Amino acid sequence: MMKSVLIANRGEIACRVVKTARRLGIRTVAVYSDADAEALHVRMADEAVHIGPAPTRESYLVGEKIIAAAKQTGAEAIHPGYGFLSENAEFAQAVMDAGLIWVGPLPKSITAMGLKDAAKKLMAEAGVPVTPGYMGDNQDPAFLKSEADKIGYPVLIKAVAGGGGKGMRLVEKADDFLDALTSCQREAAASFGNDHVLIEKYILSPRHIEVQVFGDSHGNVVHLFERDCSMQRRHQKVVEEAPAPGMDEATRNELCAAAVRAAKAVDYRGAGTIEFIADGSEGLRADRIWFMEMNTRLQVEHPVTEEITGVDLVEWQLRVASGEPLPKRQDELSITGWAMEVRLYAEDPTKGFLPSIGKLDVFDYPDHLVRVDTGVEEGAEISPHYDPMIAKLIVHADTREEAIADLRYALDDGECGPLITNAGFLHRLLGDEQFAAGTVDTGLIGRKLDELTARPDPSIEGLQAAAATLIGRSGQGPWAAAGGLRLNAGPRRTMRLSDQHGRDYPVELAGLSNTAPQRQAVLNEGGERFVLRPWRAVGGADGGVGSGSILAPMPGKVIAVEVVAGDTVTKGQKLLTLEAMKMEHTLTAPFDGVVEEVNCTAGDQVQVEALLVKIDTE
Repeated sequence: MMKSVLIANRGEIACRVVKTARRLGIRTVAVYSDADAEALHVRMADEAVHIGPAPTRESYLVGEKIIAAAKQTGAEAIHPGYGFLSENAEFAQAVMDAGLIWVGPLPKSITAMGLKDAAKKLMAEAGVPVTPGYMGDNQDPAFLKSEADKIGYPVLIKAVAGGGGKGMRLVEKADDFLDALTSCQREAAASFGNDHVLIEKYILSPRHIEVQVFGDSHGNVVHLFERDCSMQRRHQKVVEEAPAPGMDEATRNELCAAAVRAAKAVDYRGAGTIEFIADGSEGLRADRIWFMEMNTRLQVEHPVTEEITGVDLVEWQLRVASGEPLPKRQDELSITGWAMEVRLYAEDPTKGFLPSIGKLDVFDYPDHLVRVDTGVEEGAEISPHYDPMIAKLIVHADTREEAIADLRYALDDGECGPLITNAGFLHRLLGDEQFAAGTVDTGLIGRKLDELTARPDPSIEGLQAAAATLIGRSGQGPWAAAGGLRLNAGPRRTMRLSDQHGRDYPVELAGLSNTAPQRQAVLNEGGERFVLRPWRAVGGADGGVGSGSILAPMPGKVIAVEVVAGDTVTKGQKLLTLEAMKMEHTLTAPFDGVVEEVNCTAGDQVQVEALLVKIDTE
């Protein structure tokens, strides 16, 4: 077994690797950027090395700095985590050429599966079923459109070097193809340095099912069963579970056997995931499940596999990289119970899931019930430089129904703030009747987005409790005597509360609390966090829809401006595209009107609430 390992990553996955390495007696080395100097993974590791400024291209994506840090600290191995350089074959080779242990697959395996078009051809040759599509070298837009026309809409445009939901566009009709292609290629070039795309048939009732595989240097390959990741928003996973709902044993055996064949075809070593797309319109059937791609690394959702198998996948990674055989044979692996995971993000679902940046003052979830994998703690900053994931919340129970109930309870009982999070959205999604029944597909969230993202009002009981807390035992304050006379009735004591989102609630007082008056009351219900205060009239400064002022929702870079002053626009028309938190955000016209001002150009860096465009009514 290796004695030391450098973790070439940050946040949750870096902390995750540190925990297992520490248990195995392996010394850990962290790397960090300027923005992460006080980060949890830095403090957890035995040693840490600064590798540059906050932008990833100047720190976490610079392989030379990471290898130099390993040599400087005497680390024997480098664990890449996921994202960043984890699927970079050149970096993997450079690590090995430097005489270090690469905790991952062979560079040739990464290369073979790194480009989606080549990977699909290889899988077809290995007898693994693949979806219909075009995977050739001709990237002429007119030619690609003609291929999409032949395949039949809807189609999916995918960057061959893509991943994590980036470089992917769904096109439902021919007229939209060329615009979607341009946007996809631009995002792919910015994220991966490669704008080459493939086109594949989009399955109308799709389910995303993946199989965890593991290989060693002794020729052994096993699978650790499947996960269902069908709950997605814009191709990014929201809920992951294992096993897959509705999966019978015969279909599971065929699917997992195909995954093992795929891994063996590329001499795979270490942890990997074979991703499949299934047509769930008639239930799960082996002849309606096709290979999509392989992720040659550990997946974000790996904890659900760990929970149902009792295996520590990071430990297996470290052992296999040290030259040991797989700790278990296939016949020693089995499924126990049901596991489910949600990703808790600092983002506002009511505003298109825009990231919520700032300090995390409160972070408390019931760890007796839920496994919390995180890279932050109370007092940490959610930075605009990186992905805004706060934590992964994972539960393991005897049945799927119990897993859902436990996870909803954890979201309801936990508290995270003052940043806005997606906890309420997750709570409502887990409570959805279709999800609860297991009749899931990748379009479920999109179809129900309005109801899932609509923030509910607090309950009457919750508001009354908050009001009592604000008044306290003494009943002091100008609102304490708010009331009036009613014919044939006694005085009615009411007060008006406001929350942090600017919404008002009249409350009939039910009683007083046993505490002194408070300036604010925090109410947690259904995953939502309401900060309630006595109402007071305030003016808005956010340039809302009525004003026609289009403000930057977060710090970012303007990458495209579609209008100029004097243009006539219609409601919903694209005005500009802002790149922030590694994603593109489209800002649109709130109503029909005329562009009065354009205060930015492509390439500008803008701050939150900067006035970008102003529209006047016609």
